[in-house]
Amino acid sequence: MESLEIAQRTAQREWTVDGIPVLTAELNLPQPVGEGRGLRRLCRYYEQFGRSYLRYCERFLFPQAAEAYRDALCASAPLPACTASLTHRITWNEGGVLSLFTDSCESCGTRPLRVRRGDTWDLSSFLPVSLADCFPPRCNYRKRVQEHAAGCIERQLTAQTSVYREDWRRALRRGFNRENFYLSGEGLCVFYQMFVLAPPMEGIPVFCLPYDKEGPFSHPRRG
Repeated sequence: MESLEIAQRTAQREWTVDGIPVLTAELNLPQPVGEGRGLRRLCRYYEQFGRSYLRYCERFLFPQAAEAYRDALCASAPLPACTASLTHRITWNEGGVLSLFTDSCESCGTRPLRVRRGDTWDLSSFLPVSLADCFPPRCNYRKRVQEHAAGCIERQLTAQTSVYREDWRRALRRGFNRENFYLSGEGLCVFYQMFVLAPPMEGIPVFCLPYDKEGPFSHPRRG
């Protein structure tokens, strides 16, 4: 299978206190179209992902939103508008590989907190593709990724286009997560979560390594 037809699965939930909405959550996740055990398994994966996120909203975010609502009432302050969303973006869907990322975003009267997750799938087996699969065997891909990211950061700092923590070099090593990547037309994109490398105003730093014959590969080679 070279590519997948992807529809969208959307949902919305609202939680109230005294009949007043205090938290609204929205979902927009991929829904593969077609038949076959692998496709059904992929569909169940994102269905479960969506259900888990709504449970998280109910168990953790709703109590916080309810407390913020009651605090605002007591202080005669404007009522907070708390929201949560889980959205996706497909970044690669060809050559037998599907890659995408999901962003969850929470906001309750403060700067939004965004958390990103990358998913890359081998469409021949419907199994996850690892970061190591995108590089030659025995390649020190961790070192290569971090050296590329360091070069990008140095250029951005020189051009004064971005702001990073003073200890960004150490954070680059300690905050590296081999799960945090996806494929795109630009290259293999490795990202760091908010706060890890930079202040929150910089969002989620992304560093894309161009594809070449020595890796990273645009079509991951497994085994």
